[in-house]
Amino acid sequence: MSKSIRKIGVLTSGGDSPGMNAAIRSVVRSCAYHNIECVGIYRGYEGLIEGDFKSMNARSVKGIINKGGTILKSARSKGFRTKEGRQQAYRKLIEANVDGLVVVGGDGTFTGAMIFNEEFNFPVIGIPGTIDNDIVGTSHTLGFDTALNTVVDAIDKIRDTASSHNRLFFIEVMGRDVGHIALNVGIAGGAEEILIPEEDLGLDRLVESLRKSRESGKSSSIVVVAEGDKIGKSVFELKDYVDENMSEYEVRVSVLGHLQRGGKPSARDRVLASQLGFSAVENLLAGETNKMVGMVNNEVVLTPFESAITHNKELNSNLLKLVEVLSI
Repeated sequence: MSKSIRKIGVLTSGGDSPGMNAAIRSVVRSCAYHNIECVGIYRGYEGLIEGDFKSMNARSVKGIINKGGTILKSARSKGFRTKEGRQQAYRKLIEANVDGLVVVGGDGTFTGAMIFNEEFNFPVIGIPGTIDNDIVGTSHTLGFDTALNTVVDAIDKIRDTASSHNRLFFIEVMGRDVGHIALNVGIAGGAEEILIPEEDLGLDRLVESLRKSRESGKSSSIVVVAEGDKIGKSVFELKDYVDENMSEYEVRVSVLGHLQRGGKPSARDRVLASQLGFSAVENLLAGETNKMVGMVNNEVVLTPFESAITHNKELNSNLLKLVEVLSI
């Protein structure tokens, strides 16, 4: 154990995701196990700048492993994007005798942590918490599995209505830049088409595909659309185009929105969060910094922040092929 780490701060930043509370719990109790102090930092980097800290112990985190959201709250911080804001955050950490930091969040969170570490040489370890699963260096980010289950449950319910009324539903899911959610829930929900930012099916090909499905005997259809899909300007434009070119269907749109970010974390997300929270503390104590802990092939691995956020996480090519096979 490194003798330089005696007090660790933990914060959550960016969009909330199921599993963040389980990660906080794991960090706090891992600190307690090692007899070192832990402080919770409220409202992410904004709270870091303001010194909004609260001492936490093993009992402070009881009953939160099953809760969605984050008890430490989260916020976007314009101030932390400035050198002056980061300088103020550093002063607050030094004043509170905090000498190590665990940050839970996505690429924006890690970008801020990387710059902070480079400027002040302050030890920091990241835990990937985002439902988009767009961070390199881990097979799953916190909240991804829970979001998939939430969306699939919604698709199952919408399909009941679609088949009852011979309707075509466009279901928009989160994924501004990546299609990991759409691809996985589309397969799990039996979607006829999956539209993602990484692939441009085109409006004409979309209609042609839907028409073939109709001609093959399908009386209803589900199309899962990632919000960053580039075929149309919006999911509603897709609806209008299909309305104009396919009179066979009644077309409806369902935008699931922030529903996907809430809810009790799945067992998988709770276990993952617990493993990564523990590993974050262990690696800080071992002298690691400016890295993210992730899970690859059921093993905890370290990835430099720069690599985690600057490379695109590729979609599973086998799943892409599977979509084509199963939607026939």
